[in-house]
Amino acid sequence: MDRFQAMTAFVRVVETGSFSAAARHIGIGQPAISKTIAQLEDRLQVRLLVRSTHGLTPTDAGLRYFERAKAAIHEADEADMVAKGAGAGLSGRLRVCAATTFARIMILPHLPKFMDAHPDLDVDIILDDRVIDLVAEGIDLALRMGELSDSSAVARRIAVGRRSVIATPAYIERHGSPQVPADLATHQAVVYTQLGNSWTFTRQGTEASVAVSGRVRFSAAEGIRTAVLADMGLAVASDWMFAPELASGAVQRLLPDWSLPALDLWVVFPTGRLATAKARAFADFVGEVMAGS
Repeated sequence: MDRFQAMTAFVRVVETGSFSAAARHIGIGQPAISKTIAQLEDRLQVRLLVRSTHGLTPTDAGLRYFERAKAAIHEADEADMVAKGAGAGLSGRLRVCAATTFARIMILPHLPKFMDAHPDLDVDIILDDRVIDLVAEGIDLALRMGELSDSSAVARRIAVGRRSVIATPAYIERHGSPQVPADLATHQAVVYTQLGNSWTFTRQGTEASVAVSGRVRFSAAEGIRTAVLADMGLAVASDWMFAPELASGAVQRLLPDWSLPALDLWVVFPTGRLATAKARAFADFVGEVMAGS
């Protein structure tokens, strides 16, 4: 590796806390990362990292080098973008994570447009309903919904979605349509364990809370979709999750006069790291997609 590549490798090691995680982010083998850091320390004639029970920890000299190197990498990325011009494509590798169902329905169908605009860019998309560690997994940008658990996260809200009570016409025909939120307690609900089963509805200043229950519970949104479309029950879900079926009439909204808390969509960048031009461009792309949905 050349000097700049070695600098980049060191920054990734510090950010992720391990050689293996940094290697996954860069896309090379772990031995190459270890060798690069060793050569960097030999060239600088100073110890940059020490091993501990918690992984790799930068020394005082390592921390100082890390801060300067991180700033230098960011400036180099920005310089490349300025030189290429606003209309030029991006290059390298971008790692994005998003909830599986949301990405499959709302984002991935539009991805070819982004890829065509940036033919020199490779994109890794990690689909996972869980909140994963962006730094440890080498993620440049995450799409997250709802309240952010980390108040220090570098985030930008790019869309607000509607939540609804949703069921198929077949389920409604067999079990009837609830008229007020309290009626939901007598229905079979398909419960998303990540959101819980207690909901507060509002209508013209009136609030009504209800706890839904059912025989099936899922930890991932794909399970919710499959069960609802199989007529197993109703669900409280974002309209994004059932966008095609709401458009076609395959599912229907229940209690349309009652409102549920809105769902925020956030672009989240790794804490402690400047957002790259690639990440910002993808965030803008998602914002455009959502604005047109």
